Amino acid sequence: MPRMRKKAELPTRICRTCDRPFAWRRKWARDWDRVIYCSDRCRAAAKVGQGHRKANGID
Repeated sequence: MPRMRKKAELPTRICRTCDRPFAWRRKWARDWDRVIYCSDRCRAAAKVGQGHRKANGID
């Protein structure tokens, strides 16, 4: 059995919609190379054409 890792040791990415960092999750193990959004909310906002940064007046 592989050893457990601390969350700080996991690979991270920056979400394309909200520009926040997010860490690797086990459910993304098979397709980590294709994961570009941190959540379903960001994925849905990207499909609409605006991120929640723009919707909240941040950008």
